[in-house]
Amino acid sequence: MPNKRADRFKTGLKKISNYVLIFFLLMFVLSLVRNVSRTRKAYTKISEEEARVNKLREENQNLQKKLEEMKSPEYIEKQIRNNLGLVKEGEIVVILPDAETLRSLAPKDEVEEEVLPDTNWKRWLNLFL
Repeated sequence: MPNKRADRFKTGLKKISNYVLIFFLLMFVLSLVRNVSRTRKAYTKISEEEARVNKLREENQNLQKKLEEMKSPEYIEKQIRNNLGLVKEGEIVVILPDAETLRSLAPKDEVEEEVLPDTNWKRWLNLFL
């Protein structure tokens, strides 16, 4: 009898140890899947941020070019002429009226419409009416 109890105890202990081992394996697999998922998300985020950084670099380069243009004497002179209305010595300023005034002063174009001859059936109708 003691052998039967010991055998049952051993088989019960083996079953419990198998369940514990399966439980730990499942926990390990779940942990591994979570870590792989986190790693993929991190790589995706890194690639998105790299694309954003590249876009910001391009924008920065464009702004640097624009700044260099704005520092040029030609651009400064253009802004002074257009915004402040200043002119160089010896230049003549011509001020034109706004578009509405120009339209009212301009001669009206009279365009004659081309009239097509009446069709035959209209001529016959007019003849009998």
